[in-house]
Amino acid sequence: MARNDSGEDDKARRFRDAALPCLDDVFTYARYLMRDVADAEDAVQECYMRALRHFDSYQGPAMKPWLLAILRNVCFAEFSRRAKQPAPSADEMIDTAEDAMPMWQDSQQTPETELLRRRDGETIRRLVEALPEPFREAIVLREINDLSYREIADISGVPVGTVMSRLARARAMLRAAWNVEEGSAA
Repeated sequence: MARNDSGEDDKARRFRDAALPCLDDVFTYARYLMRDVADAEDAVQECYMRALRHFDSYQGPAMKPWLLAILRNVCFAEFSRRAKQPAPSADEMIDTAEDAMPMWQDSQQTPETELLRRRDGETIRRLVEALPEPFREAIVLREINDLSYREIADISGVPVGTVMSRLARARAMLRAAWNVEEGSAA
């Protein structure tokens, strides 16, 4: 009996060592898919429970794409009803933006540059949130999670060419929306 317990302890330790460094990226992806922090937390928890359960079948060095694929399945299969909820309010977006600020700060930042940086970050998050789901997913996986086209294709279940097309279209939509935002801000 002790032998089995130590085997489970070893599995849990190996899983922790491999999967916990990816937690922030998995949560960020969940937040963009679910559009709700509480739902994203639930999805991440379910993702990690499934990943631990199937950790013995894990075959690769790339833990993050494996976890993101599990998360995507969790979000689309079990939480799709919740994903149709409206986007977060502006206050929630500001709270999220403040939480996402890096712990380091340039000592020479002026209040004006900080205000502009924060406004730009909020605008980008809002514009990404407004993208249609396949484009939002592709841009988050590539630009935020820094995955390769092949990894995104594997997670999304589409050909690499489709990933490339979605990224190009997502970037074009973001650029156009940014230009509209900048034009209305001027």
